Amino acid sequence: MPDRSRPHRPSASGTQSAGDTSDEAVLGSSAPRRSPGPTIRPKNGLDRYFEISARRSTVTREVRGGLTTFFTMAYIVVLNPIILSGADIDGTALSFASVAAVTAVVAGVLTVAMGVIGRYPLALATGLGINAVVAVYAATQLSWPEIMGLVVLEGLLIMLLVLTGFRRAVFEAIPPQLKTSIAVGIGFFLTIIGLADAGIIRPGNPLISFGDNGVLAGWPMLTFVVGLLLTSVLVVRRVKGALLIGIIATTVFAIVVEAIAGVGPRFGADGATNPRGWALQVPTWPDTWFGLPDLSLIGQFSLFGGFERIGVIAALLIVFSIMIADFFDTVGTVTAVGAEAGLLDEKRNLPRSQPVLLVDSLAAAAGGASSVSSNTTYIESAAGVGDGARTGLASVVTGIVFLVAAFFTPLVQVVPSEAAAPVLVIVGAMMISQVRELAWDDMSLVIPAFLTIALMPFTYSITNGIGAGVVSYVLLRVATGRGRDVHPLMWVVAAVFVVYFALDPIQQMF
Repeated sequence: MPDRSRPHRPSASGTQSAGDTSDEAVLGSSAPRRSPGPTIRPKNGLDRYFEISARRSTVTREVRGGLTTFFTMAYIVVLNPIILSGADIDGTALSFASVAAVTAVVAGVLTVAMGVIGRYPLALATGLGINAVVAVYAATQLSWPEIMGLVVLEGLLIMLLVLTGFRRAVFEAIPPQLKTSIAVGIGFFLTIIGLADAGIIRPGNPLISFGDNGVLAGWPMLTFVVGLLLTSVLVVRRVKGALLIGIIATTVFAIVVEAIAGVGPRFGADGATNPRGWALQVPTWPDTWFGLPDLSLIGQFSLFGGFERIGVIAALLIVFSIMIADFFDTVGTVTAVGAEAGLLDEKRNLPRSQPVLLVDSLAAAAGGASSVSSNTTYIESAAGVGDGARTGLASVVTGIVFLVAAFFTPLVQVVPSEAAAPVLVIVGAMMISQVRELAWDDMSLVIPAFLTIALMPFTYSITNGIGAGVVSYVLLRVATGRGRDVHPLMWVVAAVFVVYFALDPIQQMF
């Protein structure tokens, strides 16, 4: 692309693992990459298949990274049933235990598939942003099986776009400036997720408040601060497995705190609120560890029931809105995680991305068919990358632990979000270092990059950030007489986003 971005430095991954002793790890990510040496010979079949040595990793790092990714996203096993608690099938509310078990099983199977087929350190689970949207539709317009049927159709449509090569073409058409800003924006997005999970920032007046009425008070907040400081020290001291150690140590601290202080949850089952309670899971040792997973939800969907209830046009608009969110959330996540792992090529594209996109599209359909909503690639995968993961072996580890977690759901609930949140903040700090790759001498590039970066955390949506960046990029290139610089597909994507942002008035017309 003839935009004026500075040349990409492949060494600027920004997150070498804590135990990495390569020149880049010692000198920092700004150190020049050594000229390619002789080809590294794989040690065995496992090494050859996952390219472990070729990506300068080890089996130990991959296992460690896979475990770190699991612990940073394990909250979905508990949070998904909470979000879907208002949905029902034929007048019967969704079972908390069944939703938790199916969420874990589907995430496990798909993440293993991503590792084996995609061969990158990317984990998948139910997408929270999409989940919230479909829960609203299920509560207002459609039954749960009907909205799940539309999710299945959305996944199948995205799969068609993958098989035709369109999805990868869009991925590669996005200019390097926007790809870098996506990675930086997701760094801020991860940070605000971590701070929100810990209760450091909360909805307030006029917009966001600091802690509990402007004060950092309560044991859960102290737990987060202790975890953040401890993990930060481990990272800067280059301790191997710093992020994983931080999560485990902070969880132990949280269990001790709860045992002594009896803090309790922030939101009680009776509707009572405790602003200084634990945000999601209360870190107490469970009475039971093991239980057979209830998988009865799988297959509870109606493929075309939504069309019959609300009409073809209204149903298609819902499919479109879910598809755009799913499509571009994955673009952002894959770009950001690939950048952090140092796996992108000189054009900021992920090599051999087609299998990754195919598994991701299958995940959307599989999540709908399993009645736990669309599954998508998780940005928390960056936490595993920060702890050394570079290959699909890490995803296999994450997936296996998810499958095991389906039998030990009570044990998963021991880890509070306040113990995982520090890792998200630190990974966010790692990712924003890529801001140095942006061009700052051309406002027609700076403004789209800034909108991309700003809107992701401020609107809590990767898709919104990408959309604002794409639309403004096309507009400003044309306004400065450089419309020929815009890839033809970028015009298509910009038009799609204009429709996406205007979706509400369009829906009201019908």
